[in-house]
Amino acid sequence: MSIPSIATHKPVVSCKCAAYLDWLQMLSGACLVLFMWAHLFLVSSVIIGPGVMNAIAHFFEITGMAQVGGPVIFAIFLTHFVLAARKIPFTSKEQGLMLQNAKRMHHSDTWMWVIQAVTAMIILIMGAIHMWVVLTDLPITAQKSAARIQNGWWMLFYLVLLPMVELHVGIGFYRIMVKWGVIDSKGRFGFKKKENLLTAIMIGIGVVTLLRFMFLATK
Repeated sequence: MSIPSIATHKPVVSCKCAAYLDWLQMLSGACLVLFMWAHLFLVSSVIIGPGVMNAIAHFFEITGMAQVGGPVIFAIFLTHFVLAARKIPFTSKEQGLMLQNAKRMHHSDTWMWVIQAVTAMIILIMGAIHMWVVLTDLPITAQKSAARIQNGWWMLFYLVLLPMVELHVGIGFYRIMVKWGVIDSKGRFGFKKKENLLTAIMIGIGVVTLLRFMFLATK
């Protein structure tokens, strides 16, 4: 989930150090991309049946992967944000410059970065809330997830978080492929179309999963 930089007045980091930080940002982003796709498919197993999801969650519980993996993913999540924050505009002046550049350049990759930067800020807050709620209420079960979604504003919360995550992950995956030379300039358009389709499919699976939770018996 790599994010390019824009012209700002932030301190200049040595080229060698910046290269290492970029590599760590790419690595942490790639880990999060794989985790989010795996997470979506595991949670969406509730579509098949709550027993399937509970069996998968139980496996992660008895192996200690939930207790250990959850905090590890949270640490990677925060590390990735700190690394990406080097290039995210936080001040109104920097944000104005970012939008001016995007409008002037008429370049789709620049607008993709704008979307990625915006979704990153939303995910930082909402993603942290989600992980805290889940990790402080182990073990995970389909019934617990359904009860949460059926109460309060959680359904709306996840309907906002879901597309933010999938857009960020999809764009990040594309940028990793471009930055590290997996796809060249000629292959970008075709790859974008495939990535957009994949993102739409992931969002669709997420919405169906939320609806399944919404109408799942909690007792």
